[in-house]
Amino acid sequence: MQQLLVGLDVGSTTVKAVVVDAATDATLWQDYQRHETRQPEKVLEFLRRMEADAGVSTGNTSVFVTGSGGGPIAEMIGAKFVQEVHAVALAVEKLHPEVYSVIELGGQDAKIIVFKDDEETGRKKKIPSMNDNCAGGTGAVIDKINSKLKIPSSELGNQGYHGIKLHKVAGKCGVFAETDINGLQKTGTPSNELMASLFEAIVLQNLSVLARGNTLRPHVLLLGGPNGFIRGMREAWQANIPRMWKERKVEIPDGATPEELMPGTNPL
Repeated sequence: MQQLLVGLDVGSTTVKAVVVDAATDATLWQDYQRHETRQPEKVLEFLRRMEADAGVSTGNTSVFVTGSGGGPIAEMIGAKFVQEVHAVALAVEKLHPEVYSVIELGGQDAKIIVFKDDEETGRKKKIPSMNDNCAGGTGAVIDKINSKLKIPSSELGNQGYHGIKLHKVAGKCGVFAETDINGLQKTGTPSNELMASLFEAIVLQNLSVLARGNTLRPHVLLLGGPNGFIRGMREAWQANIPRMWKERKVEIPDGATPEELMPGTNPL
């Protein structure tokens, strides 16, 4: 009988899931959806579809759950809960061994993980930092601002950063960012400039607060919905982190572009 593994991420705004073949790591099924504050209902919908589409059952499947809403749900469905920083670190070590820094933007939280080689064990030590007390600098701020700007999802995903005029926007708190955006909007500032300025504010906020003095070394992997789905968000990281590398004299491979050293992975 084919043995299956299910990974289920129950986040603050979305549910993500993947079914893989335990023997080959081949992906058999995956999905990513907003749960609209209905976490249990969305998880139940996913489980039923995994049963129907991928043959998941209690006899052939091990389920692992992570995410801010995963603890209670893991207990309900008999799954093993894995803390999200640990889950990300394990996945990056296996799938992206070249990566030494991770930046993940979630709906209500953000995290940075810096890896350092451990000569004794041969593995990487991880130095995690997570902002889970305030939604400033996260996807929730983008959602809140976009509810005012009313940029269609398809256009928001292709919203750029490079070559767009930037304005001062506070990234420390979502309320401060909203106040600055409101003021700029009243002066007739175009929506693309407002959104690009917000990306800049989010990047600078996370680099100053979450990095906690640690230098993000290449390669830097960009994770999470905003980094995965919004082009300008990735471009803002790719523009700002090389400046930090130059200031701190971080060696980077000759001829490597920021896009190569800081790839974003689509959550799907």
